Amino acid sequence: MSLPDPVKVQFGSGPKAVSGWLNYDCSPTLLAQRMPLVGTILRKRSETVFDRDVLYGDTRQRLPVAAQSVKYLYCSHTLEHLSLEDFRKTLKECRRVLAPGGVFRGVMPDLEVVVASYLNDQAPDRCSRMMQSSYLGTVSRSRGVMGLARNLWGNSRHLWLWDYAGTQAELAAAGFVGIRRARFHDSAFPVFEEIEEEDRWVDCLGFECFAPS
Repeated sequence: MSLPDPVKVQFGSGPKAVSGWLNYDCSPTLLAQRMPLVGTILRKRSETVFDRDVLYGDTRQRLPVAAQSVKYLYCSHTLEHLSLEDFRKTLKECRRVLAPGGVFRGVMPDLEVVVASYLNDQAPDRCSRMMQSSYLGTVSRSRGVMGLARNLWGNSRHLWLWDYAGTQAELAAAGFVGIRRARFHDSAFPVFEEIEEEDRWVDCLGFECFAPS
């Protein structure tokens, strides 16, 4: 595959590829749908079908991207699905692939919004409402073989939520500079308008930072 110039990478892309970007996801569903023969059947029967241009790549290990080759890096509602350990591995990988002066921009749920909503909720079941709306809680555990598979390989649950102060500290510890809180379409780099979706930024925590030049 020929690389776009400059190289633009999105990780945690989900099933839809954005034109002009290298789109990576580490979903087991993506791997299954790329299997010979079986994948064709799965694509026909699955509710989620990955575009052919979505590539497999896992930031917890290593993206198939050369070091210091990426100019623009983006993720949307991905980091909250990582454990703390994997979150830090991912930031380290982001630093590896970003070129000097490269831009890393992302958005995820805002812990402060979740907490404020909980505190302002006067319903007697507000704790349960918060656990469900934040995807931190589990209403019921699936049983059997399929349930075990979902628990092992499913990634829909949120594992760790962040506020801006915590995010800023982690980014700084990973070696990023020029860290700031970001809003929808407020980047000085219009290229991010190709990939940002406004509804993914509502009441959420956005950030933008750079690899040192």
